[in-house]
Amino acid sequence: MSVRDQIEREIRECGAISFARYMEICLYDPAHGYYSSNAEQFGKAGDFYTSSDVHAVFGRLMARQFEEIWRVLDRPSQIEILELGPGRGLFARDVLDWSKKKLPDFFAALTYTVQESSPALRRKLQDSLCEHLAIGKAVLAAVGRRAPSSGQVGGDTEIYRAVKSEVPLLVFANEFFDALPVEILSSNGKLHIGIQNNRLTEMWLPALAEELEFLDRYGVHPEEGERIEVPIVAQGWMHQIARSITRGLLVMIDYGYTRNQQLAGRHRGTLMAYRHHSASPDPYQAPGEQDLTAHVNFTALAAACGQEGMRCEKLLTQSQFLMGIGEKNQFADAFEDCRVPQERAKVALQLKHLVSPEGMGENFQVLLASRAIDSGIVSRLSGMSFGSGLTE
Repeated sequence: MSVRDQIEREIRECGAISFARYMEICLYDPAHGYYSSNAEQFGKAGDFYTSSDVHAVFGRLMARQFEEIWRVLDRPSQIEILELGPGRGLFARDVLDWSKKKLPDFFAALTYTVQESSPALRRKLQDSLCEHLAIGKAVLAAVGRRAPSSGQVGGDTEIYRAVKSEVPLLVFANEFFDALPVEILSSNGKLHIGIQNNRLTEMWLPALAEELEFLDRYGVHPEEGERIEVPIVAQGWMHQIARSITRGLLVMIDYGYTRNQQLAGRHRGTLMAYRHHSASPDPYQAPGEQDLTAHVNFTALAAACGQEGMRCEKLLTQSQFLMGIGEKNQFADAFEDCRVPQERAKVALQLKHLVSPEGMGENFQVLLASRAIDSGIVSRLSGMSFGSGLTE
């Protein structure tokens, strides 16, 4: 049964579904969802690419930041990195390979857990991380996405750890939250999808009190003609992540906005569909065959961390964060494998794409939150040392 057929069947059996439920089926249906059935959407030949697709230096720099965190934690005998939504595992492999080569003491203490619900991507992870899985340095969390009941949104949001809870934990989430289902509100109410004349059609029903309260606290209410996302599922994930960290940090990288930016008139309606690197505002064009994504609300996510007792640092751009890490050794990690000037020039362009405003450097922001670590130590980490941060 195709994704569109499943959507239509659920609507006929249960009535109109919310947009978040529509988005969840499109992306995460176990059999035919965009992420569940396809592992070829990543990279320059697919529909989109992440920082790890640009160059291995992204993972190498983050490996150095993770190792620095391990050192300020007094070099514990065990430490776990849990990566959410690892895709094909390129970042995990780069971190593990570089740690093994350059940071052997940290590598000896490290367990790297990848949590991925997509069957197709789990198969890719088995291939990408085969060497590290074989020796127990990498662990593929035994998790499959639990489908919610018809009409409900939110499958499995449990955090899976491979070691005991008292072991320090670093949770890493790169472009994870932007792919979670969102509700959409307008001045007419909350967006639902129904069927009319055998075609999917939009309709507006009253919003829930929880969704209106979210906008009161963390966003803006839509004006006439506007559509505003309400990422309730993302909030649930962030609460779960924060509760899983008894001592350690969260490092989250994504594109998004703060409430102040929305109040200033920016990022008011960010939902987009992507297919073959082409963007479209039409989320109904190819259900299950296109990526659906919305910018993340950093104000709301930071608040969720705070509500669970974590301390959030200033928000940085990816450029500031990576420049802070790489500044000490002049990004030598990027150029180590270069043997001729042409290779060095190519890597320089790839590095520029990661950190420059014209590339990914200013579009992506970094949220770092900690628990049971001295705040002065966290604020002096290399990644936090460059630039003055963004306004909350």
